[in-house]
Amino acid sequence: MNDYIERIKAVYPELIIEDVYLNDIGQNNDVLIINNSLVFRFPKYKKGIGSLEEETKILEHIRDTISIPIPFPKYKSFELLEPGKVFTGCKRIEGNPLWNEHLVKVNKVDSIKIAKQLVTFLIEIHSISRENLHKDLKLKDSNPYEEMKELFFNIQDKLFQFINEKAQMDIIYSFESFLNNEEYFKTTLIHGDFGASNILWNPENCEIPGIIDFGNSGIGDPAYDFAGILSSYGEDFFNKCIDLYPNGSEVAKRVTFYKSTFALQEALHGLINNDTRAFENGIKEYR
Repeated sequence: MNDYIERIKAVYPELIIEDVYLNDIGQNNDVLIINNSLVFRFPKYKKGIGSLEEETKILEHIRDTISIPIPFPKYKSFELLEPGKVFTGCKRIEGNPLWNEHLVKVNKVDSIKIAKQLVTFLIEIHSISRENLHKDLKLKDSNPYEEMKELFFNIQDKLFQFINEKAQMDIIYSFESFLNNEEYFKTTLIHGDFGASNILWNPENCEIPGIIDFGNSGIGDPAYDFAGILSSYGEDFFNKCIDLYPNGSEVAKRVTFYKSTFALQEALHGLINNDTRAFENGIKEYR
């Protein structure tokens, strides 16, 4: 942590640092909270540097389009592209993660209120012009089927040795069913990690004061964001949200499959990056 602080001081000597602590929630970044008001993120891995740089460009591009507060990288350093040197710093958005244990205690009216806010955010981010993203940010279009085909190969190649035979057969059936049912749908800008830890809320008024962590944002299938809702909050709340979304019934067809890949992706990430906790957390249900 001291190395991170020295790096920040070297780039922003005018920033007075009175208090700092390390928040280790991030899977891909070390997160420092400075003066209880600023959030600084340092990529843990070299491949995360490009992701943070792309995320920064996306946040700057969409800032005026999204009605719910999102991080804005006031501080940034991409001069030396190596872990420990690259960082961004944003004003901290006040709020607590909206865990499912909190949501289930909310009454029906407030639950709908929360659903409307989340869907409004998704409609806004999914409606951002792809042409401008290509032109201004040089974001590449995606092919979700090719991405899932590659994921399927990596799961078989790297994870099947840790997975029991029945679970292997279930995974094969799930992926082949998805990949063999290729249909056209429009890709959009997505959040990419739209789960409970990145959705902040105020329990006093059930307002959503911010959405954070756009590290997986890019052009992709909008159903992927709804898979985050389904995974975090269950089917009842997911149904409330998908019913509020234009053409939600079409999007819903792909959501359950994406949700089924999340734990496997976490295990794969942990295996590749020697993150034992992520690997064990992702693989535990497949042993």
